[in-house]
Amino acid sequence: MKKIILIILCLFINSCKKENSIQNNSSILTTNPFLEKAKLFRSKKLSDSAFIYFNLGKNSFLENNDSLGAGRALVNMAIIQTDNGDFLGGIETSLEAQKYIKQKQDINVLKTLASNYNNLGIASNYLKNYDQSVKYYNEAIKNAVDKENKYVYYNNIGDILTTQGKYKEAIPYLEKAILADSIINHARALNNLAKAKYLLNKNYNPVPEFYQALEIRKKINDGEGQNSSYETLSTYYLDKDKTRSLNFAKMMLKAATNNKSPDDQMLALQRIISLEPATYLKNFNRLNTISDNIQTERNRNKNQFAIVRYDLEGERAKNQTLKAERAQQDNQILLLLMALVLSFAIIIWFRKRQIRLKQEKELEIKNTQLKMSKKVHDVVANGIYQVMTKIENQEHFDKVKALDELEFVYEKSRDISYEKSDDSTEEKNFSEKISELIGSFKNESVNTYIAGNEKSLWENISKNTENEVYQIIRELLVNMRKHSGASIVSFRFEKKEDVISISYSDNGIGISGDVLYKNGLSSTVSRIESIHGAIIFDTKTEKGLKINISFPVS
Repeated sequence: MKKIILIILCLFINSCKKENSIQNNSSILTTNPFLEKAKLFRSKKLSDSAFIYFNLGKNSFLENNDSLGAGRALVNMAIIQTDNGDFLGGIETSLEAQKYIKQKQDINVLKTLASNYNNLGIASNYLKNYDQSVKYYNEAIKNAVDKENKYVYYNNIGDILTTQGKYKEAIPYLEKAILADSIINHARALNNLAKAKYLLNKNYNPVPEFYQALEIRKKINDGEGQNSSYETLSTYYLDKDKTRSLNFAKMMLKAATNNKSPDDQMLALQRIISLEPATYLKNFNRLNTISDNIQTERNRNKNQFAIVRYDLEGERAKNQTLKAERAQQDNQILLLLMALVLSFAIIIWFRKRQIRLKQEKELEIKNTQLKMSKKVHDVVANGIYQVMTKIENQEHFDKVKALDELEFVYEKSRDISYEKSDDSTEEKNFSEKISELIGSFKNESVNTYIAGNEKSLWENISKNTENEVYQIIRELLVNMRKHSGASIVSFRFEKKEDVISISYSDNGIGISGDVLYKNGLSSTVSRIESIHGAIIFDTKTEKGLKINISFPVS
């Protein structure tokens, strides 16, 4: 935000010092230094800078009463907005441009009008306003001076009508578009015409034309065209040969990645996800990442273009008002502008700081609440349930010992309110605690087995990891006791290099994948993630439940 404001200020200062000597003549293709600089930035694909200078050029044209020049600058700004995903902004700027372009049979006016209607058609198409888009393309055809551009507009109309399912109406437009001299335009129309004919008549074989269009696009290295061909072929084979459909979708993804076309990458990934379940998670995550990046970039562009328009329009209005006094008041105006910018930056910084501090405070409160909730669950709920299990499972369980353990749980729960640390781990080594925990769930109907729980296994384990592992094992046992109806429960502990693995199994009723987290195991997953571990639920066994847990030692 600060950089943009400084750039705008510098550009405004420069614009104040330059006098434009171009005479007003809306029928002559006029220019100015801002417009030439904007074209240079656009050729270097620096759309942000190009947009700023086109806007400055527009203001300069208006100051010299050159309506056509202002209209041309606005059309270029609208095209930049549409190309960068700001479709509503592109339409708004194009409609503003219409006010300055006077309808007349002049070649420069007609070219500008055709370009503007074409941009309105493209933006409306992206917004799925198809009928309006077709109207704009027809207006572009009426004003087109270049015959080759007409073929592009015919193709665009045919493509939209095909999207709407109006195949019979689309074909005449595409038959005109295929007459294009440009190889790129010809290949595009060829592909779309074959598609429309096939969709109108399923007995028609479009494959030769599809491959012909693809070969042309490969030969001229038309990356976007290849994406279109691969998508068309993938869609054609979708209900005929899913393997071929998948292969073409993968070709599309590769081509779209090479030519940096995120929208085509998303389209290819959606098709791959539907056809290749084995790679669902990887491709779904990639799709989400690309989608988020596109949305972020487009939102950034929308905001930036709006800021440039708003700030520069405001400065132009001020400049018009103070034009008569500019010679005497230049220094005062510049100082005022700098003060305004600085104040604006300070206000933004202060507001952001307030929001950040508020968010940090809210996050701290939430974390404290979550921490307390977790402690209550770990210490009180599971502790009491463990005592209850001992009383229920052990026929000669000592009442005094039960009271001692309940008193211990009480003391621990009281310590929570004072945030006292858990020093109980010093009473026994961790191996003994694990054995005692698992053994406490053994009774006449449930046998528990332990393997590999050696003292050396737990060397170099942090207290936090010990606590989380203890709670994980206790949650598995509590879940088994409540839900599984198992008679045999086993734990196997292993250490390979710096990774500890815990294999749990029981012969209970098992848990289906769709109800896995409804049985109290979501907390277990969270604990594993907190110690950078992994957990795998095997729900495909014929009977019982198997769980594999692994986590690093350090």
